Amino acid sequence: MIEVVCNDRLGKKVRVKCNADDTIGDLKKLISAQTGTKSDKIVLKKWYTIFKDHVTLGDYEIHDGMNLELYYQ
Repeated sequence: MIEVVCNDRLGKKVRVKCNADDTIGDLKKLISAQTGTKSDKIVLKKWYTIFKDHVTLGDYEIHDGMNLELYYQ
């Protein structure tokens, strides 16, 4: 289990526990369960990299305690 921190810079900071073999789409569903925002409206970024839904966290080298940027579309 790894813990990922997502910050939207608007005062909302979400900590989500997930597995390294989960996909970004799975992570978005966990975030939407905590925030109440629909998972298809969530965009996850790190610097200028927009994460695709079908790729796993391990493939993107997302580790325990990593911070991701949370945007809404």
